[in-house]
Amino acid sequence: MSTTTLAVLVPLLPFAGAILGLFTGRAAPGLGRLFAVLPTLLSGVLAVLVAVRLGGGAGDGTPPLDASTRLTPTGSVPVDLSLHLDGFAVLVAVLVTVVATGVQLYSTGYLRHDPRYASYAALVSLFTSAMLLVVYSGDLIVLLVGWEVMGICSYFLVGHYWETPEARAASIKAFLVTKLGDVPFLIGLFALADDAHSFGIPRILGTVADGGLHHPTVVALLLLAGVAGKSAQFPLHTWLPDAMAGPTPVSALIHAATMVAAGVYFVARLLPVFASSTAALVVLAVIAAVTMVGSALAALAQDDIKRVLAYSTIGQLGYMSGALALGDRDAAVFHLLSHGAFKALLFLGAGVVIHAAGTNSLAAMSRMGGLARRIPGAFWTMTPGLLALAAIPPFSGFFSKEAVLGAAENAALGGSVPASVAGPVHAAVGPSATGLVGPTASAAIGWTVLLAGLATALLTGAYAARLWLLAFRGRGAPAPDHGPQPLIMNAVLWALAVPTVAAGALAWYLGDWFDGQRLTPALNTSVLATGVALVGAGAMYGAWRRTAPLLGRTPLGAVAAHPDAEPALSEAEAIEAHPLAYGDIADAPDPADPGRLLLGPLHRHAASGFHLDALYDLLFVRTVAAGARLVRFLDREVVDTYVKGAAAGPRLLGAAVRRAQTGNVQTYLGALLAGSVVLAIAAVLVAAGA
Repeated sequence: MSTTTLAVLVPLLPFAGAILGLFTGRAAPGLGRLFAVLPTLLSGVLAVLVAVRLGGGAGDGTPPLDASTRLTPTGSVPVDLSLHLDGFAVLVAVLVTVVATGVQLYSTGYLRHDPRYASYAALVSLFTSAMLLVVYSGDLIVLLVGWEVMGICSYFLVGHYWETPEARAASIKAFLVTKLGDVPFLIGLFALADDAHSFGIPRILGTVADGGLHHPTVVALLLLAGVAGKSAQFPLHTWLPDAMAGPTPVSALIHAATMVAAGVYFVARLLPVFASSTAALVVLAVIAAVTMVGSALAALAQDDIKRVLAYSTIGQLGYMSGALALGDRDAAVFHLLSHGAFKALLFLGAGVVIHAAGTNSLAAMSRMGGLARRIPGAFWTMTPGLLALAAIPPFSGFFSKEAVLGAAENAALGGSVPASVAGPVHAAVGPSATGLVGPTASAAIGWTVLLAGLATALLTGAYAARLWLLAFRGRGAPAPDHGPQPLIMNAVLWALAVPTVAAGALAWYLGDWFDGQRLTPALNTSVLATGVALVGAGAMYGAWRRTAPLLGRTPLGAVAAHPDAEPALSEAEAIEAHPLAYGDIADAPDPADPGRLLLGPLHRHAASGFHLDALYDLLFVRTVAAGARLVRFLDREVVDTYVKGAAAGPRLLGAAVRRAQTGNVQTYLGALLAGSVVLAIAAVLVAAGA
């Protein structure tokens, strides 16, 4: 079977699984689970075969695989059903299928009692298929189809527990915020296609290399708006923490391999478009810096374990955006891959913790003893996952994050062009990195990303240590036993722990896919970033030692039950029953929280996400609501008045005429006689006057 055929089957198999599972899952649950897992697993096997056959893409001299067929004649700018497979595409596809398979397997245990599992599993498969379409597509319109399907799937999956107001609000918010970015994104795609006279990605990259973009800054900024919405970058990031109201496996899928990864991947694939504008790279660097530091501060103040991980995802995406602003897509995609492995592990591990503790609240977990002994699988897999998140060697996050910081150091100190720029990006930026951007702008971008990255490394070490201490080193009575965790959930955790531990060593091998560059950390930034991460973790440990005695004096009361507890509550009811995790915790901070001790007065603002939601409510929600009320008033009180008035006149005239039509002959003769008398008198008066 040809490589092209295998590549076509990779997104088609999960799509077929979604259709089959949707129609058979409710009637035959066992068959529905089979259609959820098997097509995604086969898609992963085929994705690996495609990657092996491609042999590393451009890094070893193999040209990208391009195949297309005309989808429909659309005039001067055709739309093709096409593939464009390079080293980045095949690696990201492997990540998507591996994580999606793990999520589907994990969900068979985590949601085994959920009556809506069939529709859930079908949506996860469709979500996976849409992301694979984005990854493999060689045409921007086909890519846009996958881009929008992911938005629709996220709406339904985040709102899976629609019984709770949190889930309903989160799904609507995710849909609206991402669509807000998609509007300028769509305009940017059409403007790009107008300049290139094609939606094909190879043709567009060729146009950029030839200097054919007429308004590169406008196009790049329009596209960045859509990327910021989909990848949850400042200022369109507020939907992602709220999306944690959905099932935990959905959180793992969105954060590790789909949705938020799509925006970063899109910029990496079309990096020459963004590199052709100095302003766009500066904007991207500033967005990345603000996103990194702000999300790390917010993560340090969250009580919900999933919201901590959600803000950490936003920060790690900021690292990837920073690398792209530096023109180093190798480092960006490498961090995307390693982050996908350890973040999927952390979210699925958090699901096991929630399953055992019966709550999402770290404050409640900190008052439970023996949680680590009860769930050793989650403890021993989440620990390296958190070390990878904090970029502690030798775990995967260390190698990928230091690749980003090394690129930033290189740019800040006026170093040479990264090897990754020598590929398609090099064609756009010229013979040197400063040929287009200029040395001053390049150094400014480098310093911005470097300083923000180091500050974020410090904060990441602190909030990773806080999560570990509060979840696994709690003090107090053991939590009620909610029963053993399904074996499949722990099995998936151990499987994901392998790339979390070993992915860094693969950087040597993966160099063929990364444009031939061996992604090894720079010594200076490695020592510095690891040092500040350890300082942050040490400071958090010291704060925890000081606040731990307060745990016994500030009990939180009853802990919300998990779905598998007896008597059982649904996970949706557990969320609703524990408002400390999902409510405005800034109004009720835990005095025993070490993060509160470290942040001080900043804790209240960080816990609420620096009040961005309140600002958006004031600027947009209330404005739109006021405009809607004005339109309703004008419609009801002004427009309807004229409509009612236009109807009242004929109605009154009709009533008057109806009264004259009595059907009585004597009445008609009397009226005829009276009219004749009136006419006669009028004729006499007129004649006399004449």
